[in-house]
Amino acid sequence: MRDQLQELLEQRVLQCVSMPRNQLHECPGIELKKQSFANRSAEIVKAKADGRIKNKFEDAENASVLYDVNFQYLIKQKGLFYMEEEVEKRRAEFYKGVLVKDEKLSEIEPAETIEESMPVFSHEDVAQDRKGFRYDRLKAVQYAERWWNDYNPSFKKFEVDCTNYISQCLHAGGAPMRGYPNRSNGWWMQSNNWSFSWSVANAMRWHIPGSKLGLRGREVTIPEKLKLGDVICYDFEGDGRFDHTTIVTGHDADGMPLVNAHTYNCRMRYWAYKDSTAYTPNIKYKFFTITDDGDD
Repeated sequence: MRDQLQELLEQRVLQCVSMPRNQLHECPGIELKKQSFANRSAEIVKAKADGRIKNKFEDAENASVLYDVNFQYLIKQKGLFYMEEEVEKRRAEFYKGVLVKDEKLSEIEPAETIEESMPVFSHEDVAQDRKGFRYDRLKAVQYAERWWNDYNPSFKKFEVDCTNYISQCLHAGGAPMRGYPNRSNGWWMQSNNWSFSWSVANAMRWHIPGSKLGLRGREVTIPEKLKLGDVICYDFEGDGRFDHTTIVTGHDADGMPLVNAHTYNCRMRYWAYKDSTAYTPNIKYKFFTITDDGDD
């Protein structure tokens, strides 16, 4: 039964990838993706998809399957070729072995309810040993590439893992932890505990520009100014509370950022997320370039 389901799912996914434009309404996620590429004068040259069943519920006639699909897109844009990858979480319904429904689940899962997610900057932070660091952007990006679709066992894994993953990338680039054990202070993960700024998107959004030493950054006004290893924060609803965090791991032919992220794992995805089910017309972004100690 498992092999049969796997084959049916993979066939369905591959049909959507290669489907003619006049039939794309049957696969709205792929339609959004293709439209997004077309708006940037880019196209999918080749696509590959692999399905992996995560959970299954079945009775005599019905089966409900939760599964992940790893998409790989070879993109061509103005002579530049690059590979974009993403993992979709999907649910399929079967009746007597026949696929009757297949849908993408919501891309951004509800965040943890945390009473305090705003960082507090105290005089003790500034008084700490000013051991300066130089941000190693290459190491941060190498880490982002190594773990974009996997989880480093040295760190706790979260159901909503986007900011935890970005924190790990920044730490791999040399950003020092500080503030333990106060969860509202600094930026750290230690002894099965962590600061809000390490794991909560809205807290990281405030920590990066507010910190005076260690991990900190400067806001820039447009995405074109972002370099490898920089950070983008997303407020999908435009309500002032940020929901998602990504790291810049490349640039397209127009010099626009391509990003890696967790929760819905992806690599080299176009920064604006207009092909995301979480996207709304009210979306707001914050663009942060990471600064070294001693920089203005």
